[in-house]
Amino acid sequence: MALKKDAAVVLFSGGQDSSIALAFALERHARVFTIGFDYGQRHVVELEARAAVRREIASRFPRWALRLGEDALLPLDALGRISETALTRDIAYAVAESGLPNTFVPGRNLAFLVLAAAFAYRRGAGVLVGGMCETDYSGYPDCRAEALEAQVRALRLGMDADLTLETPLMRLTKAQSWMLAERLGGDPLVELIVEHSHSCYRGERATRRDWGYGCGACAACELRARGYHAYLAEKDRPGA
Repeated sequence: MALKKDAAVVLFSGGQDSSIALAFALERHARVFTIGFDYGQRHVVELEARAAVRREIASRFPRWALRLGEDALLPLDALGRISETALTRDIAYAVAESGLPNTFVPGRNLAFLVLAAAFAYRRGAGVLVGGMCETDYSGYPDCRAEALEAQVRALRLGMDADLTLETPLMRLTKAQSWMLAERLGGDPLVELIVEHSHSCYRGERATRRDWGYGCGACAACELRARGYHAYLAEKDRPGA
């Protein structure tokens, strides 16, 4: 089946990376849909962040508002029930015997891609866009380009459709991802993502920091803070 290459579906969690991926898609494609998943994550506040980021993007960037299409939020609680991770259970963060952090939800991105592809197929959208990254990340194997490319190949075969996947952050550090946000939408987009996106694994939004809201101690907060401060240092560097 021929799908439109100017229409995209963004895997949109409401976090920093997927918010930047959404801006990337809106700049690049004529029609952009979003899809998110409620899989029983402890940081369920990110689902509220999804609505806030979409609302603010539509309000502050009129040219993108015209391209922003339907949003879907799908229940995927079965994934949370079988995963037994620190993202879906009230257990402390730790590194498992596998060497992976216990925030790893096995198969999460692979399942997301299947459902996003089905959603895209029915809307004639030929591009999936995700904020996955294997540079500054927690080591999740389903964030790696090789795994994602294999999944998309399977989807193309299984749906007989010309689907492609764009991962604009894949080779970027967190600092470089903030720089990409600035290139896409200037300081207003950076400020929007700082204020309205959510990355903290603990769902903490009581404390506002210069890089956004979060506990400041979980792996997601540490990555976000370190990347943001590196971005500011680069931005303030003479000649930058």
